[in-house]
Amino acid sequence: MKPLYEDCPELPPEAGEFPFTRGIHPGMYRDRLWTMRQYAGFGNARQSNGRFRYLIERGTTGLSVAFDLPTQMGYDSDHSLALGEVGRAGVAISSLADMQTLLDGIPLERVSTSMTINSTAAILLALYSVVAERAGVPNSALRGTVQNDILKEYIARGTYIYPPAASMRIVTDVLAWTAEHAPRWNSISISGYHMREAGATAAQELAFTLSNAIAYIEAARRAGLEVDAFAPRLSFFFSSDRDFLEEIAKFRAARRLYAKLMRERFAAQNPRSLQLRFHTQTAGSSLTAQQPHVNVVRTAFQALAAVLGGTQSLHTNALDEALALPSEQAATLALRTQQVIALESGVTQAVDPLGGSYCIEGLTDRLEEEALAYIARIDDQGGMVAAIENGYVQREIHDSAYALQQRIESGEQTVVGVNSFRSDESAGVPLLQIDQSQEAQRHEELAKYRSDRDSAAAAAALGRLRDAAAGGGNLVPAIRNSVAAGATLGEISDALREVFGTHG
Repeated sequence: MKPLYEDCPELPPEAGEFPFTRGIHPGMYRDRLWTMRQYAGFGNARQSNGRFRYLIERGTTGLSVAFDLPTQMGYDSDHSLALGEVGRAGVAISSLADMQTLLDGIPLERVSTSMTINSTAAILLALYSVVAERAGVPNSALRGTVQNDILKEYIARGTYIYPPAASMRIVTDVLAWTAEHAPRWNSISISGYHMREAGATAAQELAFTLSNAIAYIEAARRAGLEVDAFAPRLSFFFSSDRDFLEEIAKFRAARRLYAKLMRERFAAQNPRSLQLRFHTQTAGSSLTAQQPHVNVVRTAFQALAAVLGGTQSLHTNALDEALALPSEQAATLALRTQQVIALESGVTQAVDPLGGSYCIEGLTDRLEEEALAYIARIDDQGGMVAAIENGYVQREIHDSAYALQQRIESGEQTVVGVNSFRSDESAGVPLLQIDQSQEAQRHEELAKYRSDRDSAAAAAALGRLRDAAAGGGNLVPAIRNSVAAGATLGEISDALREVFGTHG
């Protein structure tokens, strides 16, 4: 097999060359495989640490942390609004002690960690970096990603806390702090995934994600940052959905669009600033509770599309995720899916294996054109923040979601096991159960944590954080100082709520 096929005269430049349609590295997976992550986290920090170790032993090459809703919304596990949600959708993290337990025995100098967190992203990054420092790992050695993408929360997910202006300030403060102190850390993961899950089309996912990127870059420049100082550490997060060929083309179009955008609109000079690096997750919305074993097949094709499209990192959904958080057995099978693609299928031996296909090249061009038209409409409205505030983006996604559901209900679009080939095959799938008693245990742990800390030092650090929020300085150092002094995630979020208020 040839590493690169160049017989078609219509092919774009080679991989590793602007505009990177064929891939950001010349050799792609011939030189280095993508990072294999499995999104994980449930219950308390000790339980999730056990799952991380389990996955590392079975071959994951990077961690991906899921946090529960109270952690995402800035509430400690013992807050009244956390009742019934502690450890349900992810791991509960409220304190430095929790983060130390979560990362116990994990070689932070070698493992890349992705944290799916947005409104409280700066706090989780602070917890992670302080734990690493105390373990002897300097911030400059840390590798990973904090999602830190607040705009898509207003569009598609809803786990926002503060008004948009304050939220954008926190985002840019993280960009600035990581550029100076943690240069190997991805300061943001600009996420199309959640918009796609909410019903966006492939073209909308592309356009809205890149329009969010434009808004972040412009905000960072207004804050005084040079584009090449932070752009090399921007990263992206896309869905790999149902339409196999369209998804491959979408990833190729995303690289080309972004490279042109960074060169022509923002005059980026560093070649790394032009390279769109992205993580992919297979489409959770495509999973079915009916006949869940069929989800293995769906996930395999979606994962293969991400690989053929040139992803840098990949999570494969487990067969039971339409019913519960993944069991160990289901998570292992999902990981094995990646390993089979990487090590048995042979697709990693060619760079851009489908490049030159009339179908793929035509789809790539079409998606680029459709996405550019959306970006132009958003620009005409004053940019992405304005388009979110006037409801344009949300309406577009809602309309697309409604149209998809109509096609499914009419039978025009087949979903195997749901509107065709039906049978009851859900019985017998072992499901992960979350122990409800761990919620009371969390209350006890937090009470002890607060009683053991220097309360005066924590209160003083929180006071300095309020002053920083009311002023104009970077918030990350003040958040790190609060974490180091023993303040909890909820207390830090409350301090910021006092200054910034809340949204909606």
